[in-house]
Amino acid sequence: MQAARGVVTWLLFPVELNMLVFSDIEKSFEGKLVLRGVSYALAAGKILVLLGPSGCGKTTLLRIIAGLEAPDAGQLKLDGEDLAKVPVHKRGFGFVFQDYALFPHKNVFDNVAFGLRMHKWSHEQMRSRVTQVLALVDLAGFDERSIHDLSGGEQQRVALARAIAPAPRLLLLDEPLGALDRALRERLMLDLRVILKEAGGVVGRPEGITAVYVTHDQAEAFAIADQVVVMSQGRIEQIGSPTALYRQPATPFVARFLGMENVFAGVVQRDVRPEEARAGRDSLGHSSFVVRTVLGDVEVALPSVSPQRLRGEKVSLLIRPEAGRLTTDGEAANVVQGIVRDVSFRGRYQIVTLQVGDAVLKLEMETAVILPEAGHPITITLDKTAILLLEGA
Repeated sequence: MQAARGVVTWLLFPVELNMLVFSDIEKSFEGKLVLRGVSYALAAGKILVLLGPSGCGKTTLLRIIAGLEAPDAGQLKLDGEDLAKVPVHKRGFGFVFQDYALFPHKNVFDNVAFGLRMHKWSHEQMRSRVTQVLALVDLAGFDERSIHDLSGGEQQRVALARAIAPAPRLLLLDEPLGALDRALRERLMLDLRVILKEAGGVVGRPEGITAVYVTHDQAEAFAIADQVVVMSQGRIEQIGSPTALYRQPATPFVARFLGMENVFAGVVQRDVRPEEARAGRDSLGHSSFVVRTVLGDVEVALPSVSPQRLRGEKVSLLIRPEAGRLTTDGEAANVVQGIVRDVSFRGRYQIVTLQVGDAVLKLEMETAVILPEAGHPITITLDKTAILLLEGA
């Protein structure tokens, strides 16, 4: 499912159990609208990441799901049950926070067993479950450790084990890796998806742990999510899998927020009708049209299903970093001439930064390619199939 700035109505969502559904959620604070008709349906066992910049509404939405805030409008259901009628302490949710929220005076076992003890599990049951979830988060044998003796990453694993142990109906994670240093964060985010996917079998939820995860870090979102909801100014900009978002960001905002820097406004140079997407293609199946940009006239491959484009229509282009190739043929398609500002070695590839008039273009090339030094002219050609048309200028 993909949506851009659209309100998805309740009737579009099938009513089935083991699904979190929020429909047309709105919320204001002091007269400022922070959520604007947000809708989504999350299937059981899936990991949803709410991704966006600070102030986009993602944490407010998480708090509404948790029951810590009430929406001004809209509906929220889990397993077909209206959550507005369910107190927070009876929802059966698990929580993982950025600051861990562990009990410093309790050891690892007692922290992890806290929720189980509240549910009056026997000591034997608690011992078995705590042993299982500590092994799951790679902390086997840490039962008697003091919280003060653990690293930040180990403390976050304890917090995760505590949240998973009671087999929550829904697991909510609010920037759980935000307090960790970069190296530790990158290691843990790779482990976190595996932990969440394997947790269902450990705690008796065969469909898997259903989770909603908030972050502003696109790398974190891509590493962990089954589905990503990209938010901006209280709206959903785009919904999709990490792969789908990378391959086809819907808007310039999504592209830039995902770290794609080569976004350029342009104007269509001739009318383009839908039938042109199905006829007149080259031997590789590509037809094309031309967009005038600050880089010059750029030829863009026409999608197989394309809406009508009118001459003079304002659009945006995303040029993939792998689109560029060195050329000496000034008559080739999509030739761009510029000045090398910088070449950055990245191991298997190098990033070349070009100054093209007032614009900056960043491209990736293999390290075997010999590039001009900074300050020298460079001529490249852009592969039209590595240029995407985005909605909006």
